[in-house]
Amino acid sequence: MTDSLPQATPASPRRRNLVLAVGAGATLAGVGLAAWRNTHLAQPVAEPFAGFWAHQWTATDGKMLPMASFMGKPLLINFWATWCAPCVEELPMVDAFFQAQQQSDWQVLGLAADKPRNVQDFLQKMPLHFPVAVDAMLATQWARQLGNIAGGLPFSVVINSAGEVAQRKMGKLTAADLTGWSAIK
Repeated sequence: MTDSLPQATPASPRRRNLVLAVGAGATLAGVGLAAWRNTHLAQPVAEPFAGFWAHQWTATDGKMLPMASFMGKPLLINFWATWCAPCVEELPMVDAFFQAQQQSDWQVLGLAADKPRNVQDFLQKMPLHFPVAVDAMLATQWARQLGNIAGGLPFSVVINSAGEVAQRKMGKLTAADLTGWSAIK
């Protein structure tokens, strides 16, 4: 009885070289990505950057909102936009956190990287109990300075009562995030 399994044919030199080249390219890309992540994502962030507490935002009601008014108490800064679906989804939870933690001296500031009219229209439909300021350009710059290297939304930062960045989160918040952060003073 003869064996009916097909015999393996040796790979052609051209095919073997192609497979080796693809493998080497993938390895180099992986090493390059790892090196980039080590140098770009692990860089220390200024805590907080120059002018942080001296800055004043324009709130949605047109009044000035000085950052200095938030000093000395824990602060959750939530960077968001009306066009960002995960941002919009997390806002009711952020608002509930603010209302529940307000008696514990927690503060929340929403910084909308959006157009003022879009935010005003949005807040008519979904009112929030915490202050919201709007400035697309500055909100994006501040988010980057506070550790959002990619510039994506939503992005949240917790600043403790000593004025130091205690937590950062890129992406949609969870109830577990907020519960864990509520212990920060």
